[in-house]
Amino acid sequence: MFYVNSRAIIERDYKGHKQIVIQTRNKPGEPLTIELPGGRIEPFESLTVALRREVKEETGLDIVEIEGEDTRIDTSNVNPDFAVECMKPFGAYQTIKGPIDSVGYYFRCKAEGELVPIGDQTENVRWINTSELAAIVQNDPKQFSRIDLAGIIYYLKHGINQNTKS
Repeated sequence: MFYVNSRAIIERDYKGHKQIVIQTRNKPGEPLTIELPGGRIEPFESLTVALRREVKEETGLDIVEIEGEDTRIDTSNVNPDFAVECMKPFGAYQTIKGPIDSVGYYFRCKAEGELVPIGDQTENVRWINTSELAAIVQNDPKQFSRIDLAGIIYYLKHGINQNTKS
């Protein structure tokens, strides 16, 4: 099987600290792991539509801004029978070893609303200071989902000091 995923790095500034949303994945028969909101896109679903749907299902939040969405090109006005979406994500991943082959895109976002404590196969949905997140990555990286560990490390290295549009 091959999967394509759209994943969210939902940011906010809170009391002088940068925070992002993390959650614990709670799938039957799988270990509990910390992850970012997001998931598989449906056949022919837009990356941004999938991102908004998955974030709402898992966190209760509504995405109001996606960094890179202003670069989005949609060719549906050229041929109504065939359309392609192209845009700039924050980052991309491809599994290169393991039981499931997948590719995915990370998008930096801003969201509104109240977090739900339990979402679609998620629990302990919460905001975390990026400094605390970095400490967990450093001290116990196996707490994270294998896919999102790479994305979080990438974010901590390349994105934490950049600002999305306000």
